[in-house]
Amino acid sequence: DPRHDERSSASRRRPGRWWWLAGLAIAALIVIVLAPLASPDPDGLDSVATQHGFLDTALAPVYSLLPDYRFPGLEGGLSTVAAGLLGVAIVVGVMLLLGRLLRGWSSPDEPTE
Repeated sequence: DPRHDERSSASRRRPGRWWWLAGLAIAALIVIVLAPLASPDPDGLDSVATQHGFLDTALAPVYSLLPDYRFPGLEGGLSTVAAGLLGVAIVVGVMLLLGRLLRGWSSPDEPTE
């Protein structure tokens, strides 16, 4: 059957979506397990600025999607997990968009994967 040959050759050339789903699941699992263990102490830059007495001279950011990695309306570790999952979703979305754009720019003679 020619359709079967066409499908099987296409599946050999193109990695399955299972790899994307597995990577997404692993990233989400890492966020869910490790985010609640994050230290509440200031990060390195805040710590140095506090030690040297210039933290109060810092300017507020022009835009902050999730200040201090806290998701509005949620408390504690759940807030950090939600912020981390949102970050994973944003990165996946940007990578999918970038992949589609780059695929569109490849020449017709080049095989796409």
